[in-house]
Amino acid sequence: MPLVQVSLAAGRTPEQIRSLISELTAAVVRAVDAPASNVRVIVTEVPATHWAAGDVTIDERARS
Repeated sequence: MPLVQVSLAAGRTPEQIRSLISELTAAVVRAVDAPASNVRVIVTEVPATHWAAGDVTIDERARS
């Protein structure tokens, strides 16, 4: 069973997350010929205050 795990900064709509799940599932089906029913997708939304690059959080970058 293929498992795809995606971490995103929080803020997408439920519709965007649902679309992402569908697109990822379809990509795995095409790439490895797995049945869609066997594909697992986990989307983790990370708060902007908990995601940093270069010692600056997304929240800090947005406020500067």
